Amino acid sequence: MTVKEYLGQAYRIDQRINSKLEQVGSLRALAAKATSTISNTPPSGSRNVHSMEGIIVKIIDLENEINADIDTLVDLKREIMGVIKVIDNPEYQTLLELRYLCFYSWEKVAVEMDYDLRYMHKLHRKALELCTAFIPAGK
Repeated sequence: MTVKEYLGQAYRIDQRINSKLEQVGSLRALAAKATSTISNTPPSGSRNVHSMEGIIVKIIDLENEINADIDTLVDLKREIMGVIKVIDNPEYQTLLELRYLCFYSWEKVAVEMDYDLRYMHKLHRKALELCTAFIPAGK
């Protein structure tokens, strides 16, 4: 795994969490869709409760997955922060934090740091070179 791939893992996990949150929202909307018919005859009592039960189970399962992913993301961000802190250059640290922990676009990083975009890429290459030695074994 390259340094960029290692540092980029947090972004991918964050994307998966957001995707699952959207799925939960969709399932909640589906569960909330309840139609009622106004009529003089009493309901037959044969509503499909199993369908609602299945949706609720799926929501709970997804929420459990989201919680596990959040735990993984927090641990990974802590690990990445450890790698970034070892670098003895505050400029590189800021760049890496904005890019890989705050998930800023390159344009936003350049604006935040008040640098030209090309210069940002040059700094990034140098910062990645320094990170190589500090990536945990097996990563």
